Amino acid sequence: MNKFPVIKRMGERAILLEFEPEISENLLQKILILKNVLEENLLKQEVEITNTYSSLLITYRNTIEDIYGEFFLIKQLLEKANIEKNIERNLFHVPVCYEEEFAPDLELVATQKKLTFEELIDLHTAPIYTLYFIGFLPGFLYLGGLDERLHISRKNEPRLRVQKGAVGIGEKQTGIYPKMSPGGWQIIGNSPVPLFDKKIDPPCEFSAGDKLKFYSVSKEEHQQISEEVMKGNFRFKKEKYNG
Repeated sequence: MNKFPVIKRMGERAILLEFEPEISENLLQKILILKNVLEENLLKQEVEITNTYSSLLITYRNTIEDIYGEFFLIKQLLEKANIEKNIERNLFHVPVCYEEEFAPDLELVATQKKLTFEELIDLHTAPIYTLYFIGFLPGFLYLGGLDERLHISRKNEPRLRVQKGAVGIGEKQTGIYPKMSPGGWQIIGNSPVPLFDKKIDPPCEFSAGDKLKFYSVSKEEHQQISEEVMKGNFRFKKEKYNG
């Protein structure tokens, strides 16, 4: 694995760092360490740095006047970065209700995969998932680690309205819709917990590199958690992850 990415200009106010085109924990670890280094050393330039599976985008508040000077600075920072160090991560435990009214595609997925509902739920709740990045909606978590037996294609025609909290699977990933929106993933449950709230700081409690583990709750427990959320009493169960 090469240490250095390809560095490109992206318009007048951004620089793109492209790494190997792969999805892996090792690459994510490297990207997040380099992201931290850049954030710590580019404060004066007022930048926002976002990551995907295999890239970093540095967006500047103002037009980049000396692009080659900025390339040189970034390369210097990358050369000094210690990509072997560990990043502190949290493990979040996230409740999901897999009852029929919350899971319009549970039967479809179970049938295609030749699984019982119980087997499907066990396969979905067993892994510890890795959060690679956040998008396409604020608070939408792209999670890696879905069991291969649950890999399934997206819908040919996306739904126009996917409910807030819907838990879906698409291709090799699983995720939660943080608000009502169109969506093409196969919906197998619903989580009543908030993933994004613009009224708090930070609005999203999760960060790239964090871990998530789903656990199954009943319809009654889903309602109880929803009431805790409405009263402002809900807190995620989380712990430091050292795996």
